[in-house]
Amino acid sequence: MLCSVGSDAVAEAKAGASPFARRLTLAGHIARLARCGPSRAQITHRSSFITALRPAMLPGPAPQCAQILFCGYPAHGAADDMRQTIQRLSRDEALAYLVSRIDYERSLAIPYNQRTFKLDRMKKLVELLGNPHLMYPVVHVAGTKGKGSTSAMIASMLTAAGYRTGLYTSPHLHRLEERLAVDGQPCTPDELAELVSEVRGVVSELDAEAAACQPTEPGPTYFDLTTALAMLHFARRRVDLAVLEVGVGGRLDSTNVCRPAVCVITNISFDHMNLLGNTLTAIASEKAGIIKSPAPVVSGVVDPEPQHVIRSVAASAGCPLRELGQHFGFAYEPNRAHGEVGGHARVDLWCQSDGRLKSWSGVQLALPGRHQAMNAALAVAAAMELAAHGFSVVETAVRTGLANLRWPARIEIVRRRPPIVIDAAHNVASIAALVETLCELFPRRPRTLLFATTVDKQVREMLMLLRPHFESVILTRYRSNPRGVPVEELAGLAAEVGMAGVQLAADAQTAWELAQPHLAANKLLCVTGSFFIAGELRTLVERGE
Repeated sequence: MLCSVGSDAVAEAKAGASPFARRLTLAGHIARLARCGPSRAQITHRSSFITALRPAMLPGPAPQCAQILFCGYPAHGAADDMRQTIQRLSRDEALAYLVSRIDYERSLAIPYNQRTFKLDRMKKLVELLGNPHLMYPVVHVAGTKGKGSTSAMIASMLTAAGYRTGLYTSPHLHRLEERLAVDGQPCTPDELAELVSEVRGVVSELDAEAAACQPTEPGPTYFDLTTALAMLHFARRRVDLAVLEVGVGGRLDSTNVCRPAVCVITNISFDHMNLLGNTLTAIASEKAGIIKSPAPVVSGVVDPEPQHVIRSVAASAGCPLRELGQHFGFAYEPNRAHGEVGGHARVDLWCQSDGRLKSWSGVQLALPGRHQAMNAALAVAAAMELAAHGFSVVETAVRTGLANLRWPARIEIVRRRPPIVIDAAHNVASIAALVETLCELFPRRPRTLLFATTVDKQVREMLMLLRPHFESVILTRYRSNPRGVPVEELAGLAAEVGMAGVQLAADAQTAWELAQPHLAANKLLCVTGSFFIAGELRTLVERGE
């Protein structure tokens, strides 16, 4: 009989400390039920059990029990039957299928509107997959820069605290699996192939619906699918919590189907203006689209114009707002020797939590730069907000998580003699942070710039910031994405801003070859401008080519 288990679960779930604690309690009871090896009649019974528990859960449609078992606890019953009918793809076939979808990461023209960036389509997709994103609490992170690093810091601290933590970020440097990580480990190629195999049938159903619309609408996109794969993977791995990084903007982003425990907005500056708007107010409005009641908002936005937007949206939603400088903060102590010999920068962090002031002095940061100290302050503030949902991130977890984080291509020193620094900076604000940090770490070292970037960026403004800090420049174009700026166009812009000592390379391999004499002269080589050039050069450096 399941009735006694069901009534116990109802009582325990309703007594949970928070909606997310209640959901985790529910998930635990479903796991116990799944291990019983249910018959089909029992599955129907359990669907009623889920409905009975709905008052203890978050608002929204009750997922069917068979769907929950399928996404989170797939070992028994209907899920097995479903899997037996699925044609298994290889990893190469799975990647080919994903690449065949509309991919705005690779499109030269991106129509940013509610028809192409359609949350209803994403909601339908995850609903058909059993709403895996509702099986665990989420920290949702948006912002112009630093959102990936902040997400990684939050996840690293939670893992250090003993929680199984999912982390979804984009884009990837080398392999798609990097986007779907649990406790710092990317999903395996076999896991990726299995996930895509199972999702493909649902996508076909949605494609048919989209094709029947007048006018015809696009089906799920590449980013829709990678987001859904991450949500499904995290449910399968039974994570305690997931950290989701927004792709672009926030309001219409595929990740915005989640119901966050905490929202984080790192900062607001100019980027993706062709999509998000040409003013900080417009950009902030898109980023603030992730704010949902009753989740607290942790904000690093200090510019008055976008700060006003964040405050207004949070107040309208009835969400508590925690702001940098008012509710949490940091004092940064750079390690001047870090660049040449290694070591950690240090930061003093403080945060008001539960009406008390908490502080951590001399915290070691694996990621260099004042901007990373600010990201660490945001991450710690977000972690403290999770206490209301039953998560305890103690001081040792804060220190271990921030000191041990490995986050490639974020002012990453991949070689020290001579130094090679790879950074995925791709907008004006992140280039400014890169230059500041290079001057901090390598104040007297002559430097060579290796640069490639993307067509929708403020290229002239980035080159102007970089120009005074490099003796020589190699301009190139990455080949892993068609949106790279042509080398000839970069050369013209470099001449306009007065860059000297410029060499041109058709691709990353040629650029790496041109860089060898500069390295032989003991110059620092800095690779920047895009995630894509960072990934291509990082591969060449690792191969020693």
